[in-house]
Amino acid sequence: MTVDQPLCAAAVCAGAAASLLVAAERGRRRVSLLLPGAAAPVRRPPWSWQRAAEAVRRRREWLCLPLALVLAVLGASPLPLALGAVAVPLVRRALLRRERRARARQRAEAVVALCGAVAAELRAGFQPAQALRFAARQNEALAEAEGAVLAAARFGGDVSAALRTAARRPGAEGLAGMAACWQVAVGSGAGLAAGLERLEAALRADRDRQDDLDAQLAGAWSTVVLLALLPAAGLGMGWALGADPLRVLLHSPAGLVCLAVGGALEAAGLYWATRIVRSGEAA
Repeated sequence: MTVDQPLCAAAVCAGAAASLLVAAERGRRRVSLLLPGAAAPVRRPPWSWQRAAEAVRRRREWLCLPLALVLAVLGASPLPLALGAVAVPLVRRALLRRERRARARQRAEAVVALCGAVAAELRAGFQPAQALRFAARQNEALAEAEGAVLAAARFGGDVSAALRTAARRPGAEGLAGMAACWQVAVGSGAGLAAGLERLEAALRADRDRQDDLDAQLAGAWSTVVLLALLPAAGLGMGWALGADPLRVLLHSPAGLVCLAVGGALEAAGLYWATRIVRSGEAA
């Protein structure tokens, strides 16, 4: 066997593999054109910048540890690392509260849209059960309770009870009004579309008041954030003046006392300011 024969065989194998890959790609494109929902899933690499950014976004509280590690290295002390470990669950709790509020706001928006969609379908001539089934498929207000509500609407069950059960989730309280409208319409024959339109208008007005309140409290929240950033600004000013604030705070008795007292006052101030803002939101 000469040297050219293995090279020719390798070239033939490479050409066959390339042709198979091209054929597979053409087949996948053809399937995606004919059946958009049946396209083969695209395999992503095990690591990518997108996945890393998504992981960081889902676990943002763990960013406290690298920051604490940098401060521990700069100050030559393990105390910042310990404080960073303590801050992780606290930051996680605050982020979860913020995510729950955002989900509740989105759910409230979806409830308003669901009331409008059901009323529009009723005005178009659909029966209440058909209008609810059609509108719920294009809306996320019912979420995990969608199956129970749609089953009650399809098979003649108690739709109002299913809607009241779905209204127990944060942000979905408007579904209780929808359940009341449904019960009144079924019991007395009153117009369901008119009731849902009035409910939609009331929910929109409540949402506008909430947006107004958020805009008025934005300045108060800015004050809270500024209060939280004041210690970092103080450390930066110390470095700018040529001092070593971390070494003074972490390696001297007076600095440790100042650190403990200042941290306690900072935590008390943040808690007090946050309680004031949240009491305004609740009122």
